[in-house]
Amino acid sequence: MTSIAANMQAVIGRISRACTAVGRDPRAVALLAVAKTWPVAALREAAAAGQRAFGENYVQEALAKVDALRSLDLEWHFIGPLQSNKTRAVAEHFAWVHSVDRLKIAERLAAQRPAGMPPLNVCIEVNVSGEASKSGVAPGEAPALCRAVAALPQLRLRGLMTIPEPATAADAKSAAVRRRFAQLRELRDELNAGGLNLDTLSMGMSHDLEEAIMEGATIVRVGTAIFGERVKS
Repeated sequence: MTSIAANMQAVIGRISRACTAVGRDPRAVALLAVAKTWPVAALREAAAAGQRAFGENYVQEALAKVDALRSLDLEWHFIGPLQSNKTRAVAEHFAWVHSVDRLKIAERLAAQRPAGMPPLNVCIEVNVSGEASKSGVAPGEAPALCRAVAALPQLRLRGLMTIPEPATAADAKSAAVRRRFAQLRELRDELNAGGLNLDTLSMGMSHDLEEAIMEGATIVRVGTAIFGERVKS
């Protein structure tokens, strides 16, 4: 077993234990392997170990991987900030976009999604921490954006995504971190009560996936715990 395969098994074990602790079915939580900056060979190892869903942050890097790994029939998720001049490439090559935070971006994705492809699954990114440096719509502005995106053709609004302010290993166990994740879950519940049908909470990473699962995460985005620490350039 390769180190990546072993790491994946360890992460799957963490997901299972976190679900069991709160009475959730582990099958209700999907593992998204975040592969930004990692070479194609690393993704091949993860795919050989059974991973099918991969998250990418950078469009040009992702397109090269999509092309190199086309024969493996992988599912590609775009999770980074998306500029208007990159929406066509994402609309044409990805199954999911987790980082929609402006109507303009959603409108471009809808217009540029090829007619022969299934609707593009999208999540609205919500800045639950209120950090000026973070992407994402403010929680109070999310309902209007969600309703507008839900009405667009060629898109399927699936849910919400967040990246709370970084936490240390100790802080990740704190009530404050869980509260950030709970805020996203409560927002999803409010939107569904208002007529939307959102089934996805994309939240939780290598250091805090347990807390996210306890608050209802359905997709956890894990990079470091699978591939290792990235080399800083």
